[in-house]
Amino acid sequence: MSNSASIRTDNLTIRFGGHAAVNNVTCAFCPGELTVIVGPNGAGKTTWFNLVSGQLRPSEGRIFLGERDITALSPSQRARAGIGRAFQLTNLFPKLSVFENVRLAVQGRARQGHRMFVRTRALTGLADKAMHYLEETNLVPVADLPASALPHGDQRKLEVAMLLAMEPDIFMFDEPTAGMSVDEAPVILDLIARIKQDTSRTILLVEHKMDVVRALADRIVVLHNGELIADGAPGDVMAMELVRDIYLGTGTEEVA
Repeated sequence: MSNSASIRTDNLTIRFGGHAAVNNVTCAFCPGELTVIVGPNGAGKTTWFNLVSGQLRPSEGRIFLGERDITALSPSQRARAGIGRAFQLTNLFPKLSVFENVRLAVQGRARQGHRMFVRTRALTGLADKAMHYLEETNLVPVADLPASALPHGDQRKLEVAMLLAMEPDIFMFDEPTAGMSVDEAPVILDLIARIKQDTSRTILLVEHKMDVVRALADRIVVLHNGELIADGAPGDVMAMELVRDIYLGTGTEEVA
């Protein structure tokens, strides 16, 4: 793991009226590291994610990608700079085929725009790359189906395929197994574990399921009432009395 931060937030704060949904959060993340952000409902996890990926603008504080201040960049500018975001709810083009969804992501990465109706023969290299990411996510058998026809688990896989096609340096997953069955969830977790094998990548993951946290986390960050209250190795954080009381709070079985 590199000691140089790939992304960091300095005193990041956002207020809605008089309420600070995220309050003075300073945190840095390095390549080769998968960090899980946890906390109770309303802790500020998704709001912090929205600040980092550009869906929200902070009231105070800065966001840095490497040494570059990206606080003022739009979500699309941040995506081009290397931040990839998968949302809690799938974010697809429902009427387009699975293949076309991924091809558009490949085109976006190649900065050729969203030319949906260009003949595939004119974009052979991009089509080949799209098929590569469909193979990576085991979606080739459904490549010609509209995204809306896929079951929820396959839609989440398609979103991961699109994220891979963007080739980001920073991967952000917001509750990637939300709404998935017991049988479907391991497929997504396996995809994330494979992404983690590339130590040039930084992975941030919002999650509340402790089995997911145990399976994937190199590090845990705990938010509560918008504030960072713990940050460290999973075993150390889970053993903290403050974390048990505020977040887990239902006894030692939950955090063993």
